[in-house]
Amino acid sequence: MTSMKKLLPVLAGLFTLTAARAQAPQYILTLEDCRQMAIQDSKELQKARIEEQMAEYDRKIALANYFPKVSATGAYLYNNRDVALVSDEQSARLQQMGTTLDNSIWQALEQQTGVISNQTIRQYAVQILENLRTSPERVDIASPVNAIGAEIDAALHPDMHHLMGGTIVVEQPIFVGGKIVCSNQMAALARELSQSKYDTKEADLLMDVDQAYWQIVSLSSKKKLAESYADLLHHMEADVQKAIAAGISTEADALQVRVKANEADMMLTKATNGLALSKMLLCHRIGLPLDSALTLADESADLIPQPERPAEKSLEAVYEDRPETRSLDLAARIYQKKAEVVRADMLPTIAAVGAFTVTNPNMYNGFQNCFNGGTLSAGILVKIPICHGGENLLKYRKAQAEARTWENELENTKELIGLQVNQQRHLYNEALQRLQLADANLDSAEENLRTARIGYDAGVIPTNTVLAAHTAWLSAHSEMIDAGIALQLSAAALRKAQGK
Repeated sequence: MTSMKKLLPVLAGLFTLTAARAQAPQYILTLEDCRQMAIQDSKELQKARIEEQMAEYDRKIALANYFPKVSATGAYLYNNRDVALVSDEQSARLQQMGTTLDNSIWQALEQQTGVISNQTIRQYAVQILENLRTSPERVDIASPVNAIGAEIDAALHPDMHHLMGGTIVVEQPIFVGGKIVCSNQMAALARELSQSKYDTKEADLLMDVDQAYWQIVSLSSKKKLAESYADLLHHMEADVQKAIAAGISTEADALQVRVKANEADMMLTKATNGLALSKMLLCHRIGLPLDSALTLADESADLIPQPERPAEKSLEAVYEDRPETRSLDLAARIYQKKAEVVRADMLPTIAAVGAFTVTNPNMYNGFQNCFNGGTLSAGILVKIPICHGGENLLKYRKAQAEARTWENELENTKELIGLQVNQQRHLYNEALQRLQLADANLDSAEENLRTARIGYDAGVIPTNTVLAAHTAWLSAHSEMIDAGIALQLSAAALRKAQGK
C-alpha cells in the first residue's frame, strides 16, 4: 500500500507531461519557414530595424536644414517703478504753464501802464485793466494752456510698469561652406550603413538557423539509424539464442551480441535526447515555445538532400554584395564627408535674416501704450573666420586621418574576404567529394552486411564477423549522414561568404 502511494505522484506527473505534449501545437516547417520565423522574432533584428528608422529620421532632419527656420518670441516684463523723462519741478511747471503765462501777460500790461506820464490817464488805464481782469467775460488763457502742459507732462511720464513685445525671425542659410550638403550626404550614407548592419545580423541569424535546422535533420536521421541498428542487433541476439540452443553458437557469442545491442540502445537514447534538445534550440531561435512539437520537412527524407552548388562570383561582385565591405565602404565615405564638414568651419558663412517686431509701449508715433504696427527688418549676415589658433585645421586633418583608417580597414577586409571565399569553395568541394566517397562506402558496407548475414545464417561465418559488418554498416550510414549535413552547411557558408 505504501509503495502504491509513492507511485501515484509519479504516475500523475507522467500523465500531466503526456497530456501537455499531446496538447502542444504541431508544426511542420521547411527551412525557409524557419528562416522567416527567425527573422520576424529576432530581437537583434528588431533593434536593427529601429536603428534603421532612426537613421531615416536623421536623414530627414538633415534635409530640413535646406529650408528657412522661422521662430516667434514673445515677452512680458513688469517694473515696480515708472520712468519720468522730466524732473518733478519741471513737471509742476508744465502743469501750471497756463497760469504762469496768464500772470506774465497781466504783469507786462501793468508795467506798460506804469510808464504813462499823465496821472489821470494812468489811473484811467489801471482801472480799465483791473475791470478787464476781473470781468467774467474775459478770455481764459490759463486753463487751456494748463491742459496742454498737463498733456505734455503725461507724455513725458510713459507707463513703463507693463512692457510687452514680440518678434518673428526668419533665417535662410545661403552658403555655409558646404556643411548642409555634406550633412545630408552623411545622413544618407548613415541610413545605408544601418541597412548594411541589418543585413549582417540577418546573415548571421540565418546561418545559425541553418545550422540548427540541419543538426535536427542529422540527429533525426541518426536516431532512425540507431533504431534500425538496435533492431538488427536485437534480432541477431534472438538468433544467437536459437543457435546456442541448437549447439551452434556459444555464450561468448551471445555476450558479444548483447554488448553491441546495449551500445545500440545507448546510441538511440543519446540520439533521442540530442534531438529533443536541438529542437528546443531551434524553437528558441524561431520564437516558438520550447515544448512545441516540431517536424521538419527534411526529417522524413531517406537521404540528406544535396544542395544546389552556389554559382561562383567574381571577387568584385562579392565585395559589393558582402554587408561587411559595404559597411566599411560606407563608414569610410561618411568620415570623408565628416572631414568636409570640418573644413566648412574654415569657410565664410552667409545667411539671409528677416524679422518683424512689435512692442508695447512703442515709439512709432510718439510714446504710446499700445501695439501700433510693427517693424519689418531684413538683412544679410556674413561670418568670416579669421584665426582660431589652427584648431579647425587640426580637426580637418584628424578627420582625414580617421577616413584613411577606415579605407585601410576596408582594404584589409577585402583581402580576408577573398581568402574566406576561396577557403569556402575548397571546403565545399571537399564536402562534395566526401559525400561521393561516403555513398560508395555505404554501398560496399550494405553489400558486406548482406553477404555476412547470408554466411552467418548458413553457419559458415562467425558472430564477430557479422558484428564487424554491422559496425561497418553503421559507420557508413553515419558517415553518409555527416557528409550530407556537411555539404549543406558548406553550401550555406559559401553562399554567406559570397554575400548572398
